[in-house]
Amino acid sequence: MSIPRGITAAPIHTPEWLVRQAVALRPVLLANQAETERRTYYSERLHRAFLAAGFYRTLVPHRYGGLEFDVPTFLRLLIELARGCASTAWCLGLAAGHSLQVGSYFEERAQEELFGDGDFRAAAVTAPTVTASENNGGWSLSGKVGYCSGIPYSTHFLGQAVPAHGTAESPLLYVAPRSEWTMLDDWGDSLGLRGSGSHSIQFRDSAWIPQHWAIPDLNVGEAEVSDGTPGLRLHGNPLYAGRSRSVFTMTIAALAVGTGYQALDAYEEQLRTRRTCFPPVGPRLADPDYQRWYGAAFARLATARAALLHCADEHMALCARGAHGGEPYGALDEQRLAAIAREVTVQVWDIVAQELLRTVGATVLAAGTWFERVHRDLSTIISHRNVSFRDPLHRGLAQLHLGIAPIVTDTPGDRHAR
Repeated sequence: MSIPRGITAAPIHTPEWLVRQAVALRPVLLANQAETERRTYYSERLHRAFLAAGFYRTLVPHRYGGLEFDVPTFLRLLIELARGCASTAWCLGLAAGHSLQVGSYFEERAQEELFGDGDFRAAAVTAPTVTASENNGGWSLSGKVGYCSGIPYSTHFLGQAVPAHGTAESPLLYVAPRSEWTMLDDWGDSLGLRGSGSHSIQFRDSAWIPQHWAIPDLNVGEAEVSDGTPGLRLHGNPLYAGRSRSVFTMTIAALAVGTGYQALDAYEEQLRTRRTCFPPVGPRLADPDYQRWYGAAFARLATARAALLHCADEHMALCARGAHGGEPYGALDEQRLAAIAREVTVQVWDIVAQELLRTVGATVLAAGTWFERVHRDLSTIISHRNVSFRDPLHRGLAQLHLGIAPIVTDTPGDRHAR
């Protein structure tokens, strides 16, 4: 299937324009789902369409050729892409989203070199499985990193390393260009998201980055912003003055919401094409029970989407408050927003399981069918560590709010690896 004519390199004036491009691509994404799974990532042709539409530049600063749109816009983009293909949206979203961390936490010299003309895409994993050694005025990197979602089209990789004479409690945040690592052919056997490009990478024996491409003693999930950030000082936009964990959790939730809507679309197709199993036999579309099941899912998904986008708006307000001299964006606010976003993901799973999966019919779950694939994708999203470790994260939120004890700084739920 060809890319719609509306996907062009025309000037982008508004966030709404950007989101409309994702909506226009939905039929193409749906038609390419099986091929994307077989390849383990989306096609070069889709990649070129995403480049032309500006998707990768959504959060890249203006001064480097980016769009510098806000977090709500980025989440709306991901929702619409996931409604067409969860794997594609996951692969693109987790490569495009990390320009926010680079634009926020790295100094001007590093940003100038890393962003270049704005063509910046970086998969990221925060589990520190790489060792960093000081060498020749920079850092030598050694090791292997798994679950690097978005790596097939990444120009860079954002990661955390353990310094040779340090510990995992004081990791090094670094960015490495594609020349320093090799993508391994080890993805595609998961239950779902088989086309998400979540391959491992292996750093080459000679892997090296300049000293200013790394920030010592910075756990990106714990980044402190009370004194401002290099990005705020450089760009003057509160977008680059925020904390990181809440945005990553919202990203997962946006992908879940979009996939939930895709399940609803697949269910609607069954309503319009199949008949009821019990008398009075007739079109499912006219059946009161199917109407109720569809309506319940529709309403609950709309609620989940609204909660997520409100969460994103509040994140931006907290960034602005701190940037303009008000109360800093603190760990409690970040954990609270992350908890809301996490519950959105759980809510989407419950909606699909309770209202759609149990009533759609077993024949629709045959291998390779639309609903079967979207159910596998959503099953994999709900198993992400950010969601599955929500109990200790809830405990940490309570500790922060009640002043009982500091939250554990390195929980499995903080890591980007699934």
